[in-house]
Amino acid sequence: MTRTLAASLLLSLSLTTGAAAADYIGEPAPHAVYDIGACGNASVLGFITRRFDYKAANYLHANLAIAEIRDMGQNRFEPRDYTHLVEREYCYATAVMTDGERRPLWYLIERPWGFAGVGRSIEFCVGGLDPWYVYGAHCASLR
Repeated sequence: MTRTLAASLLLSLSLTTGAAAADYIGEPAPHAVYDIGACGNASVLGFITRRFDYKAANYLHANLAIAEIRDMGQNRFEPRDYTHLVEREYCYATAVMTDGERRPLWYLIERPWGFAGVGRSIEFCVGGLDPWYVYGAHCASLR
């Protein structure tokens, strides 16, 4: 009787595991489904694109622009609390440049910011395009 019970239990476990695996094939990977917060906000990405155009022309003296920003994600989140009056979101993405090269993009969104704590601040760094290391080697301070 014990062998029959063990065999049926083993059979039911293998069928259950197989069904779960079959159902999982069509679902996205668990790490791919998450909220990226403000990192994917269109106004944030638009600000970065416009500001990079200005910096490329005036500081880098390069005919270069960001053609597309993709694969956005949140690196770290520091919520606002009684010790930190500013909320910070550390983000990363891939910047596809007009020359076809893909470069890492690191950016920081801080809120509340500005006059009387209204608004936000956005700092960003495109990998390999910070010749004065304003954000450290390889954009370290925005990671």
